[in-house]
Amino acid sequence: MVTLSDCTLAVLAGGRGSRMGRAKGLLTVGGRPILAHLLDRLAWPGPTLLVTAPGRERPPAWERFDAEAVDPVADEGPLRGVLTALDAAATPWLAVTTVDMPGVFRQQFEWLAGQLPGHGHGVMCDRPAGDRRQVEPFPLLLRTTAADAVRERLGQHRRSVHALAAEPGFAVVAAPAAWPGSAWVNLNTPGDVAGLEQARQR
Repeated sequence: MVTLSDCTLAVLAGGRGSRMGRAKGLLTVGGRPILAHLLDRLAWPGPTLLVTAPGRERPPAWERFDAEAVDPVADEGPLRGVLTALDAAATPWLAVTTVDMPGVFRQQFEWLAGQLPGHGHGVMCDRPAGDRRQVEPFPLLLRTTAADAVRERLGQHRRSVHALAAEPGFAVVAAPAAWPGSAWVNLNTPGDVAGLEQARQR
């Protein structure tokens, strides 16, 4: 049985935010650093790890994490951050989300933890998107044994996180229909941030 107290929570915050116009680790939600918002929202019972990139270390609220790990090379995408987190994890399991997903909630990870024992290296979700299923790479739950597979893909310049689902030992499971759509929101542009703040004020 996987429990969240035995999982390291990794928040990927190394992106430069080219469409946002600034690094996403500098964003705020309700006037507070977005990293503080995420930590308060998740109230994680196990170790916490902030993953950043060279030149973007120590964003606001970084000190609230148990540790910070910095990607060895900047701008290699979120799969690089996943590998950095796997190498730095203090536990056998790793729960991964990104700094630009302010609506992620702890129950998502609890549910994924219940799926992991039957699925080898790791699990992620998919959900309905019109007439198809859309794979959501985050939130992601992994065993640290996944590091070699991730390292190999990164070395081959195959940087898609959701494509890990095609690797042996990884699985995609259907997200519960009751999960709110806000759980999947990504903040990619200033308009996305403005929309989030308007929704919070309603």
